[in-house]
Amino acid sequence: MENVIKELEQADIGKVLVNEPLSKHTTMKIGGPADCLVQPKDIESIETIIRIVKKHGVKWRAIGRGSNLLVADQGIEGVVIKLGDGLDHMEIDGDILTVGGGYSVIKLATIISKKGLSGLEFASGIPGSIGGAVYMNAGAHGSDMSKILVKARVLFEDGTMDWLTNEELNFSYRTSLLQKERPGICLEAVLKLEAGVKEDIVKVMQKNKDYRRDTQPWNFPCAGSIFRNPLPEYAGALVEKAGLKGYKLGGAQVSDMHGNFIVNAGGATAEDVLNLIAFIKKTIMEQYGTELETEVEIIGRNS
Repeated sequence: MENVIKELEQADIGKVLVNEPLSKHTTMKIGGPADCLVQPKDIESIETIIRIVKKHGVKWRAIGRGSNLLVADQGIEGVVIKLGDGLDHMEIDGDILTVGGGYSVIKLATIISKKGLSGLEFASGIPGSIGGAVYMNAGAHGSDMSKILVKARVLFEDGTMDWLTNEELNFSYRTSLLQKERPGICLEAVLKLEAGVKEDIVKVMQKNKDYRRDTQPWNFPCAGSIFRNPLPEYAGALVEKAGLKGYKLGGAQVSDMHGNFIVNAGGATAEDVLNLIAFIKKTIMEQYGTELETEVEIIGRNS
């Protein structure tokens, strides 16, 4: 790793951090160190980073703002590319929006609403980055990214980049092609919005934001929804019906506000969270015969 780190530092590709605790880069405030974490200053820098890691045969992966992520206590081997400040560009051309994968979803939804453009109201209060939102087809309030995405520039697992259309991304509920069929992460997205009445859009945004604030535990470190909804059932409702609201293992606790959220109640480890997830899944299967599937992405050594 020393040669890789040295070459990355000399390449002028952005910030290079060694043995960086990933608890600093996830909304759950959990995660061991990355051997090396790089915050690229632009998309071109990512091409250089990939060339270097492939040359040395080092493992790598990309993350966004860490809002739907649980990182193992043992950390992540190799190089972690964090898409953030260097990939937060935005360009508006009429109702077409081109935005970097590192751009904050909440910030973007707020800015767009004030410009009288409709389509991102559902994203009010959704943490994380645009890249992550495309990756998992993030959604709420009856809409999701698949409804507004035209195409996405993707960095694939093999280090190549390409543009994929909405159809090619094969979106479904909280899922895209990038998760399993062809692993990759969104570097840039083109969105199609609609002109609307600014006051109406802002009103809907505020309503959605208030709903999240009143029903979800954003006052504690968490990773958003832990389980996918086993439609027509809802994961949170099943957890609450099973009497698990507030249930705690170590520092990890099922939220008192919402059954589909696990919070870091203080000093939680990834192992605490994983044990709690396993306990919830076992309980729901035994009581209701329903298998819960995790929505949060679990990564890292031994994960």
